Amino acid sequence: MRQGFAIDLLGQLQAVAAGVTIELESALEARRVTAAGERLGLTPRVAIRVNPDFDLKGAGMRMGGGAQQFGVDAEQVPALLADLAGRGLDVLGFHIFAGSQNLRSDQICETQRRTVELALRLAPGLRDGIRYLNLGGGFGIPYFDRDQPLDLAPIGENLGRLLTEQIRPALGSAKVAIELGRYLAGDAGLYVTRIVDRKVSRGKTFLVVDGGLHHQLAASGNFGQVIRRNFPVALAHRVDAEPAETASVVGCLCTPLDLLADEAALPAAQVGDLVVVFLAGAYGLTASPTAFLGHPAPPEILL
Repeated sequence: MRQGFAIDLLGQLQAVAAGVTIELESALEARRVTAAGERLGLTPRVAIRVNPDFDLKGAGMRMGGGAQQFGVDAEQVPALLADLAGRGLDVLGFHIFAGSQNLRSDQICETQRRTVELALRLAPGLRDGIRYLNLGGGFGIPYFDRDQPLDLAPIGENLGRLLTEQIRPALGSAKVAIELGRYLAGDAGLYVTRIVDRKVSRGKTFLVVDGGLHHQLAASGNFGQVIRRNFPVALAHRVDAEPAETASVVGCLCTPLDLLADEAALPAAQVGDLVVVFLAGAYGLTASPTAFLGHPAPPEILL
């Protein structure tokens, strides 16, 4: 076991008394958690991250189905549960996450139905039954002009039916969770960077800023976008002004990947102006290569 991993794992296990549940990604992790629990004299609380035998259609980022680095393949879970039965672990249930950033409520509802069916199919392998079921997420937000906001009403109705008709009759008072990270955080954050240079190269205008992909990798298009599209951008002091030019907002790093907005319609911008990137609250600074070329970390302000 790597020393850094061992220290981190031991720290997690020491927090078990406070209710921490470790979600296992593999059989090897189960053996590591077992060994660490024995050394600490604790009974680790765990759940199994399941790689389902289906995916979330229309997901911006696929996290389940097919061959994945995430979780334990659904068909391998029964054997893992049988192995865990003798390991002195408190196995609570399952975490099943098929994908993220989906704007189609019908697709999310179908995935939730199949997730519940899979969990109930695997439930007999748990000695104490399912006490925890994480249905994953997938709730997307509209980053781009053609995106339509997710309609939550059908999803709420679908979850209500799943709870009353399947989950509660089969699992009683089991804790049921869904993941809303991006949906809650995405629209809650802004990234602000200052223009330090303005240049025209063979007819194309570039606004060079003092930030870039090392602060906001997702907006640069390098966080899994297949086709790069601009996040909404504006000039901070002229948010409502009519566009006067087309310009590309580029960062200060020595790579052409450092692009925050490609040929965006903006008011005429000058050196010193602040560029605002909206929808920057999810997968922002902590998901970006902040050490790129040794640039200093930017401040974060919580309001």
